[in-house]
Amino acid sequence: MAAEGGGKEMNEIKTQFTTREGVYKLLTHSEYSRPNRVPFNSQGSNPVKVSFVNVNDQSGNGDRICFNVGRELYFYIYKGVRKAADLSKPIDKRIYKGTQPTCHDFNPLTATAESVSLLVGFSAGQVQLIDPIKKETSKLFNEERLIDKSRVTCVRWVPGSESLFLVAHSSGNMYLYNVENTCGTTAPHYQLLKQGENYAVHTCKSKSARNPLLRWTVGEGALNEFAFSPDGKYLACASQDGFLRVFGFDAAELHGTMKSYFGGLLCVCWSPDGRYIVAGGEDDLVTVWSFSDCRVIARGHGHKSWVSVVAFDHCTTSVEDGDPPAEFSGSDEDFHEHIHFGVGRERANSAHSRLSKRNSTDSRPVSVTYRFGSVGQDTQLCLWDLTEDILFPHLPLSRTRTHTNVMSATSPPATGQTSTTTTTATTTATVSTTNPSGTNGKDNVSNSSTTGNPANSIPSTLPRSNSLPHSSAPTGGSTPNSNTDSSSTKGNSIIDSAFIATGVSKFATLSLHDSRKERHEKDHKRNHSMGHISSKSSDKLNQLSSSRTAKAEVAKTLGTILCPRMEEVPMLEPLVCKKIAHERLTVLIFLEDCLVTACQEGFVCTWARPGKVGLLSSQNNPANSPSGTVV
Repeated sequence: MAAEGGGKEMNEIKTQFTTREGVYKLLTHSEYSRPNRVPFNSQGSNPVKVSFVNVNDQSGNGDRICFNVGRELYFYIYKGVRKAADLSKPIDKRIYKGTQPTCHDFNPLTATAESVSLLVGFSAGQVQLIDPIKKETSKLFNEERLIDKSRVTCVRWVPGSESLFLVAHSSGNMYLYNVENTCGTTAPHYQLLKQGENYAVHTCKSKSARNPLLRWTVGEGALNEFAFSPDGKYLACASQDGFLRVFGFDAAELHGTMKSYFGGLLCVCWSPDGRYIVAGGEDDLVTVWSFSDCRVIARGHGHKSWVSVVAFDHCTTSVEDGDPPAEFSGSDEDFHEHIHFGVGRERANSAHSRLSKRNSTDSRPVSVTYRFGSVGQDTQLCLWDLTEDILFPHLPLSRTRTHTNVMSATSPPATGQTSTTTTTATTTATVSTTNPSGTNGKDNVSNSSTTGNPANSIPSTLPRSNSLPHSSAPTGGSTPNSNTDSSSTKGNSIIDSAFIATGVSKFATLSLHDSRKERHEKDHKRNHSMGHISSKSSDKLNQLSSSRTAKAEVAKTLGTILCPRMEEVPMLEPLVCKKIAHERLTVLIFLEDCLVTACQEGFVCTWARPGKVGLLSSQNNPANSPSGTVV
């Protein structure tokens, strides 16, 4: 929660904010909540979440919204910026006893005006498939809690599938279900299918088809959120152990990893073209990770507490057409090997590939801006622009260059090109001026370009996935090419033993003095951060059991390519950072003509994009009228 006191200005809730494209305005009459509009007492309850689906009905009003508040689940027609919300007529409303809804997801493939498939995850571990239009409950999965007893943290339909869905739990497990299969009357028996660095995939042993089809065990502690890439081929997982892990979904192969600066990762999202991943969490930062380079390329500091949601704005993300030769942040050889050996082969041929193209010898840049947003427990909304000065540094590896302050451009890059290409973005991404330290730069250069098999670039990404910064890591194990014999390599990596119970105390004696001192030296505000999530005792047990290993991981990963030090990567400044609620924010969704936020009190707010307020089709209800009636 935001701090009390601090003057009137500090606690003033903003109802509009301005960016370079114009003014975003809160539409007070388009607020969705419980029908009585009474703020929900959110103490001890699960986060409010929102899901949208378009049913393509003939009226042109096909958007439907679902949100959970406490034990209640609501389903409304979403009128957005067009008309005021009529809260007296939910299409469906459900109140649950003994368990609370925690997350939900619509299947866009099967949605029609007469029927939608909505998955709902619950705090006791069950998953329900309901049709809120027909008001049917078709199936309940994990009903007896034989598969997993812990809270459901994230549920998603597998992209392109009408029947497969993936469920993550606070136990750290993910399960793949088929809606056609039953869950059986006994606990499932599993057989190891694939094992890699700090993850394992098991298949369910059964004579007849039953759920779950697969069980993924990922990292230590809760798996807080996962997100499929836009093409559906990759899966990004944000875990309480602070690691982002990106997998090839079908082959269950680890593509790359990243470590938070501090604490657990709570949220993750992909850029619309699948080239970048943004994660947020308990370090109060947003971290931008490059899919192709498997490394952190920027961090953003603007929140004063945990970051609960990150999301890209596909409407404001822009690229200027142009087709100069492509350049990654590594060498040209790295780029060609990546294409030839399949890491991102599809992306290289896609229409979006121009987003990563730039001529290193030509001073004319391809103008690229990715817009993303974040909301947090500090009740603030931040908007960020990721511009080409961050995406396309001119020297081969950004570790060795001096980061320039874009606003003042005091020290131009060594190649002679000044940073003026990004000044059009005014207050977009300010890069902190630092000193070009040598030691860590050298370490990271060797990690990213000289280890591994030179004939094939895939093993060369492996050291990026290692939790320990030694360069003598085996090049077998969890590499994408080793799918034939991956289960026999479990002894090759030290970290593989970390998710076996006996390995928990392995690093307990390591000293943390350096990393603590490092943290205190940073200008990193933690005055609003909470200590631990106080949700369920099982979560506490998970956190306690993994805390010793996690501390050792922090000591070992800081300063490596997994978790660069603060001064080693550019630091973004938010374009916009506004307090927009009284309670912690739990939702941020970008739609075509608005963005949607929600707070823990159960209020779902619609913010009209610049120029979209006039779409409100009510004559008696102008956009600036505080009290709206439905027309």
